[in-house]
Amino acid sequence: MKIYGSALLALCALPASAFVQQGPKALKIKGHLATNSYFDALNSSPQGGPEGQGADFAGAPRDYYGSPGDYVGGQDVMNTDLSALAASSKMGNTGSIQNPRNMGVGMQHVQDIWDTSAQVKVQGGSLRTWSFESPRIEFVQVLMKTDGRPLNANVELWQGPDNNPQKMGVYIEDGNVRPFSAIIATPRGSNTVAIRNTAHLEFPLDACVEADNGSAGLGAMIDVDKIGRTIQGGAVYTTPFDSTVESISVLLKTDGRPLNARIELLQGPNNNKQVMEIYTEDGMERPFFAVIGSPGTGNVVRIVNTATVEFPLSASIEPFSVADPSQW
Repeated sequence: MKIYGSALLALCALPASAFVQQGPKALKIKGHLATNSYFDALNSSPQGGPEGQGADFAGAPRDYYGSPGDYVGGQDVMNTDLSALAASSKMGNTGSIQNPRNMGVGMQHVQDIWDTSAQVKVQGGSLRTWSFESPRIEFVQVLMKTDGRPLNANVELWQGPDNNPQKMGVYIEDGNVRPFSAIIATPRGSNTVAIRNTAHLEFPLDACVEADNGSAGLGAMIDVDKIGRTIQGGAVYTTPFDSTVESISVLLKTDGRPLNARIELLQGPNNNKQVMEIYTEDGMERPFFAVIGSPGTGNVVRIVNTATVEFPLSASIEPFSVADPSQW
């Protein structure tokens, strides 16, 4: 009887709120309140949660949940930032893959250049130059295309008399389907870009060379600190891409040594759709960045380090834009 009496007194000492049904506790993760709807959004994501952790938070690091002081009452309302966080978690680890319909940078900027800038017709066998004297211009965007015919051209960067710190030879099977788009670094001013059409007179090309403003153009996407794949001198590296990838970004750089490489876009066995021969005097000061169109299926990018074994290079090859699934 004494045992039951003491238990009854303990129950009477509890407050009335202890017998009221409580709402679920909310967990604060990295400054956001995580409720059941947040975890449901993560569980429904095929790619998993933030930073590739997946929906199984039991295997996450302990400090991922925050300190005990981060727990808050279940009556708190989830802030509006949580919906954006849950939506971003559904994106998964897409890296730099962008949707060309809403990226706002890159391909849209390229199209704006073609629409707003004056195009220069370069006839077969002729040479055209563009000069940039301002030292504030750090990048120049070079665009070339044809009306569907093959494109053969040499692009050079001149800086002073008889000084060519960067050269490239370009071949494209169809200059309308796969127009050429690249970024040339122009540090310290007094730079000139020269384009020579090496094809016959029957194969003219349209060229456009514009100073990249660095904030809305492709120059803003060059990350010289990114760690790419090291390709030793004489080595070959290939990367296949899915048919949903509409364009591919290629970034080549070195640790300050010269860069000699060949970039090929293949579609089928030894079927070159685009070839670029690259030379750069200093692969750190003047890295090479280009966007290659990859329509159709079976696209493979092949990088060949044409230098000797003493001159390795770093290559970053990633999807630049992918097709909108709603348009399939």
